[in-house]
Amino acid sequence: MSYIILVSGGIKSGKSEFAEYLASKEKLVTYVALSESYDEDKSWQDKIIVHKSRRPKSWKLIETENLIPIIKNDKGVLLIDSLGGFIVHSLKKKDSEWKNYLRNFLYYLASYKSKIIIVGEQTGWGLVSEYEIGNLYTDRLGICLKEITKISKENWLTINGKAIRLDNMFFDIPK
Repeated sequence: MSYIILVSGGIKSGKSEFAEYLASKEKLVTYVALSESYDEDKSWQDKIIVHKSRRPKSWKLIETENLIPIIKNDKGVLLIDSLGGFIVHSLKKKDSEWKNYLRNFLYYLASYKSKIIIVGEQTGWGLVSEYEIGNLYTDRLGICLKEITKISKENWLTINGKAIRLDNMFFDIPK
């Protein structure tokens, strides 16, 4: 049975650093970077360098946007950073395809045989995109985070460099 830890938070909240801290307690870790490299984007490259500099050299690295084959086939501890890349990979899918994609993703997460630490961006805390694709991204990411929370053993929220464990201090919203 899987042991899922979800770490979510806003931009620059400390979510990746906290997830890396949690993973540092494990012997063997596969770090799954869910983004393209964007070689022409200097700012993005700088962020990648910072992330790489924090990770132990012993961690295996997989760079992909196609997450399902990784969780379907890998066996050890995974650190997935971050769900935004998974959502971007799904934006061209129609709603029915997206729902099936998410259902498959959740199935493989729940049946994974080891620990998975997942980083996810919190969006929509006040801004609404003027673009349809921005709203689609926000909606799908919110749905994905909510569904992962339901199957997670630990749920953390990072704010301003602080981590709050949500599991013992919340009330599930009735349907």
